[in-house]
Amino acid sequence: MTNKWNKVLYTGVTNDLQRRVLEHKEKLQGFTKRYNANKLVYFEVSESIESAILREKQIKGGSRKDKINLVDSANPGWRDLFSELFCE
Repeated sequence: MTNKWNKVLYTGVTNDLQRRVLEHKEKLQGFTKRYNANKLVYFEVSESIESAILREKQIKGGSRKDKINLVDSANPGWRDLFSELFCE
């Protein structure tokens, strides 16, 4: 998740992406509420919660540049993927 200026980067794990993004968009959570991070720019699907948590830790442990490169590789325009996934 990021904000409208693509300055803030938030990484998290969920078992329901649509619900979780809506929570961010409705500003129900601490970090994303504080920094207005309500734009879904990248996501991955995992086979298990354990592998998802390991991947989350790997992403969080990387540098900001690594995170930017990850988003750029899948979503070069940093468009909000939420509407493409859930509003069509």
